[in-house]
Parts: sequence; C-alpha cells; structure tokens
Amino acid sequence: MTSNAHLQRQPTIIRHKSKSSLKREWTPMKVLSTFLLLISTLVFIFPFYWIVTGAFKIQTVATAIPPEWFPLKPTVSNWLELFKNPIWRWTLNSFIISIVEMIAVCLVSSTAGYVLAKKVFPGRQIIFTMFIAAMALPKQVILVPLFTMLADFGWVNTYHGLILPAIGWPFGVFLMKQFSQTIPGELIEAAKMDGCSEIRLFSTIILPLLKPALGALAIFTFIASWNDYFSQLIMVRSTSMMTLPLGVSMMTTQSEFLTNYGVLMAGAALASVPMIAIFLIFQKAFTQGITMGAVKG
Repeated sequence: MTSNAHLQRQPTIIRHKSKSSLKREWTPMKVLSTFLLLISTLVFIFPFYWIVTGAFKIQTVATAIPPEWFPLKPTVSNWLELFKNPIWRWTLNSFIISIVEMIAVCLVSSTAGYVLAKKVFPGRQIIFTMFIAAMALPKQVILVPLFTMLADFGWVNTYHGLILPAIGWPFGVFLMKQFSQTIPGELIEAAKMDGCSEIRLFSTIILPLLKPALGALAIFTFIASWNDYFSQLIMVRSTSMMTLPLGVSMMTTQSEFLTNYGVLMAGAALASVPMIAIFLIFQKAFTQGITMGAVKG
C-alpha cells in the first residue's frame, strides 16, 4: 500500500521538478548573457553581411553616404567583372597550397607533439622551449632570411616555396604536445607489451585519440594558409601563381584614382566561402578539441 502511494505521488513530484527547472531556465543572468551573445553575434556577422550585400551594389551605391543597408537594385555586374580575371586559377592555387599545408602541418605537428610529450630523450625540454620562443617571433622578422634562402634554392614563385616553410608551425607542435600529454601512458605501455610497433602504435592508437585536436589544428592551419597574404605577396611573382586573396587585392581598378569596391567585395565574398565550409566540416572535432583541452587543462 505504501509503495502504491509512493508511485502515485511520483509523477506529481516529477511534474513539480520540471516546472521548477523551467522557472530556473530564464534567470536575469541568463537573459543578460543571451542578450550579450546576440549582440556579439550581430557585430561579428555584420562585416560579412556588408561584403555580401556590397557585392551586388553598383559602385556609386557601394560607396554612398548614408549607406544603403540592403541593395534596392541588385546587380551581378561586379561578379561578371570579377570573373574576367583568372579567378579559377587563383582559387585552385589557394586550395592546393592550403589543403597540402593543412595535411602536412597536422602530420608533422602530431608526430612531433607526441614525441615531445611521451618520449624521453636528451634535449627534449630545450627543443620544446625553442618552439615556444618561435611562437613569440613575428613572421616579418624571419621573412627576409627566408626569402633569401628560398631564392638560393630556386623556390620563389613555386608551390613548394609557399608550402614547405609553413609545415613546422610552432603553434601546431605546441597544441599537439599539450594534447598528447593527456593520453594515458599505461595505454602506450600495454600496446608495446602486445608487440605493437611504433608506427602501428601511432597510426592505430595515438592518431584516433588526437582526432579532436587534429580537427582544431586543421581549421587553424587552413584559415592561416588561406589568409597568408603577406608571405604570398613576397613569394609570388607571376599572375598564374597568385592565390585568391592575393589576386583579388591585385585586381585592376576602374581608373587611376577610383577603386571598384563592388568587385573587391565580390572577390572577398568568394574567398570567404571555403573558410566557412572548412569550419563547418571540422566543427564537431573543433568543438571537442577546445572543450577537452579546457577540461583537461
């Protein structure tokens, strides 16, 4: 009898709990945080919105004051003018450089980070300190000696001249080393006791565990390579080797003193599409990598 009464009261208790939890959902702090997040989202999205809408405005409207917030008379003339340039060649160059660099950085960083985290050898701490110091070194400082070295090799205006210098990215090694430290050493020892070789251990056990960090590193590397305007400006010499961001910035103007901002906005909108696509593809792994890194320290 007592148990039946308890069962009859249970839905009421659950209903009361659910009502109280619903009441707790929208506290003043949560309303404030949601409002601030909404404002921040609008602030960050607005430049992209302005670029996309500006790509469909004529020159006089794109530079008008006060601005036209939405194109009342949209036009595709900017896109037609944009595609008069070798835009597909520039896009192909950007994809080749960014994707190859992304794969190479993830491979080199994961192996180097794993070795620095789990292998004991003389000079390990010195090497890691050098990577940390390299992270604080601006790229502009090493650009002149790097260009001289690449010119001596004959690698200026080539794919490998743009890709190879970026493979040993100090931030990538640092990120993978910190994440590799969270892998239990007992797991590695158990695999070795079962006769697992180093290559098989890394490829079948370590790499799957590093997947969240690799997803985050892939996004960082692709975006950094895609937007690496300064290095590409120094290393590229021909129009056929230009990347999409570099080519868009080098497009001819309407006249000597007038820049066609509509065409530039169309090129910027086109150049932003691959970055958005890469983020959406690796979004799950990126989120896991950030949250796991925050929990594990």
